[in-house]
Amino acid sequence: MKAMNTLLVGATACAAVATVPALVAPPRRAAQPDCGNSAGTANLKIMMLHGDRVAYRDEGAGEVLLLIHGIGGSSNSWSGVIPLLAKKYRVIAPDLLGHGESDKPRGDYSVGAFAVLLRDLLDALDIPQVTVIGHSLGGGIAMQFAHQHGQYCKRIVLISSGGFGGDVGRVLRVLSLPGSELVLPVIASRPAILASNALRALMGSSDSFQATPSLSNRDNRQAFLRTLRAVVDFRGQAVSALNRVCSNAVLPAMIISGDQDRIIPVEHARAAHRTMPNSRLHIIPGVHHHPPTERPETVASLIDDFIASYGEDTPALSGQAA
Repeated sequence: MKAMNTLLVGATACAAVATVPALVAPPRRAAQPDCGNSAGTANLKIMMLHGDRVAYRDEGAGEVLLLIHGIGGSSNSWSGVIPLLAKKYRVIAPDLLGHGESDKPRGDYSVGAFAVLLRDLLDALDIPQVTVIGHSLGGGIAMQFAHQHGQYCKRIVLISSGGFGGDVGRVLRVLSLPGSELVLPVIASRPAILASNALRALMGSSDSFQATPSLSNRDNRQAFLRTLRAVVDFRGQAVSALNRVCSNAVLPAMIISGDQDRIIPVEHARAAHRTMPNSRLHIIPGVHHHPPTERPETVASLIDDFIASYGEDTPALSGQAA
């Protein structure tokens, strides 16, 4: 029995070391400045929407950009990009419900519910139109938002976006299974992350991962899993955006992906480009699943060029029901 317990502990530790990168903050190069939570939290504003506390960043002035983070992220996922874009644009970056400093209710974490939340946030801020920009799950939410509330959308930018195929990282598929509530605290623990960083250093990598102590919190963990299970099951991505794309075919779109993405295969970006006739595609060499963190200057420059190429008078879609 003791030997079996030892084996199980060892297996769990190995799994934690191997899977930590998919759950924690994206890798940062040693030469890059720290974009820690303290700075992002200091810039947060708070709004009550339908009884829930919603945190968001609102910086800069000019045409409005709506930034939507991915699963397990927050507005702080855009910390490297926001200062660059805010020099020219007004940037709105919320913490989705269940994420960051926003409330984590026991409720609906579907992409449709998130789209409604974003519409209500824009209404409360008296913002009629935006360029909507989504990363990972945020890309799926962006497409759903454009589908449900097209009158708000002038353009769309999809970064490492889900929704264009069934493939997704193995870890996320495993975590969608029943019982993952028992594994997640181990995987996201600080010792597991430190072990992962030590292993990567021994292998010659200069990348390191930040700890995500919030996932050791029960409410945060439950919100994370509800969000994950709304879009992923053991077979892969369970929600397709292809039908949304067809209805938004005229919407100017830009698709960005890293050629080293192991969470959402880069082929999904190419498939999205083929499906969306009014789109442009940018594959960034050497980048994984988090271009806004790994290459913030490149991402900000691509967004600026994209907006400039279509001009600020690009009409929004019309006719979609709320």
